[in-house]
Amino acid sequence: MKKFQTKVKLSGHIIDSLTLPKTLDEILEHGCNYEIEEIKVGKNRSDTSSALIRISSDSQKALDSTLHRILKLGASQIEEKEAALRTTTSDGVFPDDFYITTNLPTRVMIKGKWLTVKNICMDSGIKITGDFRHALCIKMGDVKKGDMIVTGHNGIHLTPMSRMRHSGIFEFMGSTVSPEKSKWLAIKHIAEDLKEVRSTKNGKILFVCGPAIIHTGARGYLESLILNGYVDLIFAGNGFATHDIEACLYGTSLGISLKEGAITKKGHEHHLRAINTIRKTGGIRQTVKKGIIKEGIMHACVKTNTDFILTGSIRDDGPLPEVVSDMKEAQRLLREKFKDVKLCIMIASMLHSIAAGNLLPASVKTICVDINPEVVTKLSDRGTCQAVGLVTDAELFLRELTNHLIKKAD
Repeated sequence: MKKFQTKVKLSGHIIDSLTLPKTLDEILEHGCNYEIEEIKVGKNRSDTSSALIRISSDSQKALDSTLHRILKLGASQIEEKEAALRTTTSDGVFPDDFYITTNLPTRVMIKGKWLTVKNICMDSGIKITGDFRHALCIKMGDVKKGDMIVTGHNGIHLTPMSRMRHSGIFEFMGSTVSPEKSKWLAIKHIAEDLKEVRSTKNGKILFVCGPAIIHTGARGYLESLILNGYVDLIFAGNGFATHDIEACLYGTSLGISLKEGAITKKGHEHHLRAINTIRKTGGIRQTVKKGIIKEGIMHACVKTNTDFILTGSIRDDGPLPEVVSDMKEAQRLLREKFKDVKLCIMIASMLHSIAAGNLLPASVKTICVDINPEVVTKLSDRGTCQAVGLVTDAELFLRELTNHLIKKAD
């Protein structure tokens, strides 16, 4: 018999989420053995399942390492222990052995009570308030001297998410990436999800957008979705807004005519001149109010008071006045705006999609649309396991989505 042993329990949708096989793989991979002492499998799709697993090892270090891994998958120790807390000694620095969060719903045991961690997102820590009544997800840069931070892995419980926990697109697209399934049927399901969220008003609809939306001539469709109330928040970069404004002022994107698909004379200058126009008037909103920008995505956002967040990068020209170049401030702003997001649609922007995925809880319906299937794979590899993918062109997707929502609107 192995010298070091412990018992853990898995509960929830541990079969269809693959939590059970993933847990068993982690146990074996880290040099431990397991015995399933008890298992109960739900009979219906809505039923939960549970498993009681004994883990044994010749090494306490291996056992601890295994526990650290499987607790992040949703396992919980049978022997409930208080979470360990340490007080920080410097601003912006976590204590050693601080607990690193995932995007799964998380609870922590403090003073004999389970506290739900608020605003959960991955790659953060857990701060306990001074009255021991609240647990908050906190980024490293926001840590202040004297904060109480959870360390180790005791007293923490994660809830596994069902792999197909939602209706519509999530039931239709059982696989994570879907290059072979009917795109039109998939888009129809996405449209139904958008209608449901808009009609119930129980959360925001977030669009994460890349410049390819402009380059492919799809800006008019996204503009229609905004004007008809299907977009609550846009997250994008300097290039996305710049090329939308360029298209409005010059009819080009990256100097290519959107009507004729041909290179225009001095077209390579258009994006810089567009940025300069906005900077001269003081910002996008001021330019719209002055009537200089009369159509397009950014125009629709201003006219409908639709929120947009533009963040910067080292490659940005200008940038536009609204672009947040301070990355710490951009993270803070995104976390604040993402709080009530219910449905997220990512279109043709790998880096912004991964950034958004890092800040969204696993409970948010997330759809990634890209011509490159590797984008969805990379998104999942970085922890956004709830995302499903549709491999298609941005223009085709937005055109069909708009047709379902606008032309067939009640």
